Amino acid sequence: MTETPPPRVRVTGPPRRRAGVVRTPGAREIDAETALGEVFMRSLLREQLVLALRVLAALALTLGLVPLVFHLHPALGEVEVGPVPLAWLVLGVLTYPWLLVLGWVYVRRAEHNERDFADLVGETATADEDQR
Repeated sequence: MTETPPPRVRVTGPPRRRAGVVRTPGAREIDAETALGEVFMRSLLREQLVLALRVLAALALTLGLVPLVFHLHPALGEVEVGPVPLAWLVLGVLTYPWLLVLGWVYVRRAEHNERDFADLVGETATADEDQR
């Protein structure tokens, strides 16, 4: 016995609505752009802004002060590590791992802020979504 193939489905883009998601009152407030939803969004944006400013401050205090240290202590400009001057080593080599660390910390904290926001708003998914 031959089975008939399933009907063809034309995929034109992502689904318009996620099936099985329960919209909580907090999420509905945000979607409806009410005053409460605006407060929720402002709190998330404020947290993300504070995080960005903290990472920027860490960057400025570490890498931004390196030229000042070399200016205030000119003898450091004469120090060499092997054939490479210390200033080149610090600014040309050690800078990039530090930028990677700052980026990694920023992304982890930003995702943590978003998870906390989702918990605050009460966005939940059904068991079908959790199993995927």
